Amino acid sequence: MAAGTATRVYPFMPGGAADGAKLVSGAVALSDLTDKPRFGLKGGGSAAWLAAQGIPLPAVNRMGEHRGMRVLRLGNEDILLLAEDAGETLVQVKAAWHAATAPKGYSSWREEGWAWMRLSGPRLAEAMSGLCALDLRPSKFGADDIAQTRVGHVEAVTFRSPTGFDILFDVTASAYFARAVAAVAGHTDQHRGLS
Repeated sequence: MAAGTATRVYPFMPGGAADGAKLVSGAVALSDLTDKPRFGLKGGGSAAWLAAQGIPLPAVNRMGEHRGMRVLRLGNEDILLLAEDAGETLVQVKAAWHAATAPKGYSSWREEGWAWMRLSGPRLAEAMSGLCALDLRPSKFGADDIAQTRVGHVEAVTFRSPTGFDILFDVTASAYFARAVAAVAGHTDQHRGLS
């Protein structure tokens, strides 16, 4: 790392705000992706600027894909790019955005303001039904759908990932969310022991 380069500390890292909070594993597993690259744009000009870059925009509350990035459309002019495995593509988009003149929207600071968690495991469906009031069965909630709702008593955005559900929410609620998932996972394990 170059001298003078700042290192971000994320909530579950040593020294982070949620340091010491347990991420459950096993039949229900919670993974932290908060350090993965992402970029959000909001406001007038956001959608037009992204479209001009060749990034296809899905309908509101739907998800698309561009060169390995997931493109989440949270509103007409509220778009989030997730680059879990496409960091270089996101770097190029961000550089072009910074160099562009208006109108281009403004950064919504999603990479700093939101936690990004993944819930998975063989008891995932049971756990999600305890964490979220929406019907998230595949027949009702498709692979490209986005829900802006409450998950684990926290305002969140959720969608399907290849191994489960990804959940984005205010980073300050990280420890609380981990505890809520652990409580539901414990109840799920207890219920399984009774059946």
